[in-house]
Amino acid sequence: MDNNRNLFITIALSIVILTAWQFLYINPRIEAQRQAQQVELDRQAAAQSGVAQAPAGDGSLPAPVAGADTVPGAAMPAAGASTREAAIAGQPRILIETPKLSGTLNLQGARFDDILLNEYRVEVDPASPKVELLHPASMPNGYFAEVGFTGGADAGTLPGPDTLWTAPAGAKLTVETPVTLTHTNDRGLTFTRVIAIDADYLITVTDTVRNGGSAPVALNAYGRVTRFDKPTTPSNFVLHEGLIGVTGEEGLQEIDYSTLEDDKEVRPGKSTDGWLGITDKYWATALIPPSGAFQPRYSYFEGDRPRFQADYLSDAVSVAAGGEASFTSRIFAGAKVVSVIDRYEAEQDIRQFELMIDWGWFYFITKPMFHLMDWLYRLAGNFGVAILLTTVVVKLIFFPLANKSYVSMARMKVVQPKMLEIREKYADDKMKQQQMMMELYKKEKINPIAGCWPVLVQIPVFFALYKVLYVTIEMRHAPFFGWIQDLAAPDPTSLFNLFGLIPVDLPQVLTIGVWPLLMGITMFIQMQMNPPPPDPTQALIFKWMPIVFTFMMAAFPAGLIIYWAWNNLLSILQQGFIMKRQGAKIELWDNLKGLFSKGAPPAGKT
Repeated sequence: MDNNRNLFITIALSIVILTAWQFLYINPRIEAQRQAQQVELDRQAAAQSGVAQAPAGDGSLPAPVAGADTVPGAAMPAAGASTREAAIAGQPRILIETPKLSGTLNLQGARFDDILLNEYRVEVDPASPKVELLHPASMPNGYFAEVGFTGGADAGTLPGPDTLWTAPAGAKLTVETPVTLTHTNDRGLTFTRVIAIDADYLITVTDTVRNGGSAPVALNAYGRVTRFDKPTTPSNFVLHEGLIGVTGEEGLQEIDYSTLEDDKEVRPGKSTDGWLGITDKYWATALIPPSGAFQPRYSYFEGDRPRFQADYLSDAVSVAAGGEASFTSRIFAGAKVVSVIDRYEAEQDIRQFELMIDWGWFYFITKPMFHLMDWLYRLAGNFGVAILLTTVVVKLIFFPLANKSYVSMARMKVVQPKMLEIREKYADDKMKQQQMMMELYKKEKINPIAGCWPVLVQIPVFFALYKVLYVTIEMRHAPFFGWIQDLAAPDPTSLFNLFGLIPVDLPQVLTIGVWPLLMGITMFIQMQMNPPPPDPTQALIFKWMPIVFTFMMAAFPAGLIIYWAWNNLLSILQQGFIMKRQGAKIELWDNLKGLFSKGAPPAGKT
């Protein structure tokens, strides 16, 4: 009994901590994220309506500092353009048009700084603005990717942020039509850059350098992803947002914005393969360096315009007089679609590119669960239905364990009179009481902790499903039925405004939707199927736990709440069937009568 009491006290304290965490930390962040999303929506709507201001500055970066040990990243122009139209006005650009991406390529620096995602909208409403991924440097939220060269003074002025590349008249970058850019510098080096893009999100940049001079030159290729802003609401412990990469012996590097602001620079060891960049919850921009050794780096630059940067610098490559050398870099800029990311890893031989998606500690459960759910979605055509079917599959997988647990629980109910008799007979001798209890368990073939297994098994599955719903873009804006139009967002209805009948906005803490209520009710019913605990403290915990969980989980993704409620219902049916087959009494009706009547039976009696 002492062990049981300690167990339930621990559960109670955990619930208190989780509840405080939800109300004091998660809910305010969700509200702040909602407000930030509305601000972004208003800004993008203004941008796409053509409201513009004159830009201050041309949005370019200074040329690279000479020397083989540096990557461009010195001074930055002041932010002056409030809209995309103002930022790109008057700049030489070529159009980018693919099924997944649209925007323009800045010929000054051959920089990718204007990319929109055609298939994704800011809100569920299909009329809302497209998601903007990359932004010109002159905008407050400037965010771009580029590649270039550095080298010694003998190489002359090399292609960098200020270089104005030459493109054929009417050039347009599409899946079918790569673009060829050219530039010749003051030392007779001719650079030919062929930019190709596929039907998804991968850009391939092939640079060919021909040395028309009389002496060899050494060149270092570089690439960088630079970002001036960061998410308005920092990511929580469930998901990494910030700088990321897989290089060298260190492997996966996940660096938060706040960490980099403190450390200023993270420089892993040299690498010969891998990738690096900046990731958001659903989108990412990453560089895959050319073959050969390179030095990766993650930096935070202070100054008038603080910024974050993930970059690489390759080892020097010598280009003989009259000779030429080629460098092939790749840039990923788009949505983190699981099938696309996995295909790039396999076909492009990009080391551990799948880690671009934060599958979490339960990777071995999370990713297979996603694939199962995705397969069921293709059969059913609805991710909500896929969640219900996934729950059934999980219940079937763990049925033998759950069945054994419920059988043991049913047997404990049958022998409960004997257990009460032992407690009363040896009330003053705890050691003898425990000894007799163990003999009873052994004789009746009962495992006293068997009832915990169904709950314990659910914990990693529950968390894995939460990760799937929270981090995979396939769940973003995925509808169910009725009022649930986004399974990755909380249930938008609320009990406290009569589910929308009263036109009043409520704080997040009072948004208790239909599905959270159903989850709480099914959880309550499931707990009432067992006899009330003999200990008053335990009985109180079991009484209030469904209510606490209802409030605590109301802000969780609707898909997760649907899973939990459906899982509770299946567990109720399964437990009822097994108890009836074992001849154990189902305490549900007696418990409900006792709970709602003045003459409730004493704890431990039915």
